[in-house]
Amino acid sequence: MLCYPPITSNLKWVAFTLMKQILFTPSATPGRTGQQTSRRQSQHIAAGQFSISFPSIYKTTFMRNLLLLLLITAASFFSCKKQKPVQSPYVTETKVDISTHKLTAYSVIKNSKYLVVFEAGLGDGHESWNPTLNQRDIAVLSDSVKTDILMYDRAGYGKSGFNAAPRNIIKLRSELEMVINQLAGGRKVVLVAHSLGGLIIRDYAIKNPAKVAALLLADPSHEAYNQPTQATEDLIYNMFVTSFGANSGAATEARQLIEDFQYSATLNPLPNVPVIVLTSMKHDAGNNYSDAAYGKTRQDWYNAHEQLRTGVTDFTHVQTVNAGHYIHQQEPALFLTNLKLLLSKLP
Repeated sequence: MLCYPPITSNLKWVAFTLMKQILFTPSATPGRTGQQTSRRQSQHIAAGQFSISFPSIYKTTFMRNLLLLLLITAASFFSCKKQKPVQSPYVTETKVDISTHKLTAYSVIKNSKYLVVFEAGLGDGHESWNPTLNQRDIAVLSDSVKTDILMYDRAGYGKSGFNAAPRNIIKLRSELEMVINQLAGGRKVVLVAHSLGGLIIRDYAIKNPAKVAALLLADPSHEAYNQPTQATEDLIYNMFVTSFGANSGAATEARQLIEDFQYSATLNPLPNVPVIVLTSMKHDAGNNYSDAAYGKTRQDWYNAHEQLRTGVTDFTHVQTVNAGHYIHQQEPALFLTNLKLLLSKLP
């Protein structure tokens, strides 16, 4: 299980953000942002005696990889202090049998017209949406949006089991289908995703258009921006294996990154349902380094998200400079406002 503290500014947050944003997306694991600064300025991450100046690290692949090794080592050190989950009588914990393993889902079901389903990014369990680990907060969210909600842990995260099959987007989407089929009760779903989770819900929506009412994508990964090399994938995979084990969700999913983005490039446009996309335009440490590593800009990131507009009549694209990659955590009011806006568009 990936364990991490509540949202605080510490090296662990920075480590995860940079390790993943640098190489495959403005990320998918718990991330924290640095101070806003231009790319030319010297950026430093300090924790005790630990400090790194980013401009010097941009210069060689060797130094970039060395930085990543240091960051993931630091991340694993800080990430193993588990918080004790707080259960709530308002939230139902369900085991969904996938035949080869079982997934753990957390839901608030009061039989509303729609079910809102949350999909986390690479390296994240459902705690990405509930960082306090207090189940009562899931119930509070459900009350706030006045709709039933469902969060779950993919294979290799949290209390979910795992299996040895390749964990590519096709597999992740098929397991999402099983979770929804068991818990949605035949209702249409509103899909909400962050980072790599965006690829999963795009595939689900395209394959199951009659079951989808709307989508909200928070800084989603996109093949027009994210183009990892084999060396990049190998490095990420090996780091996750070292830190969390070969059967962890992070490692098994990271092994498929190149294939995932190639597959996503072949997908048809989204179904014509209301879609809201939130894009981080903040020049923080993680976003700046990600752009530099890919030879991209924040505008390229925005333009990639604009491609999701194709074929969608009701498309809203919101950009923010006040939050980094984890918009739903760093600017929760913006996220919640747009989730409520999305739901208000539905009959």
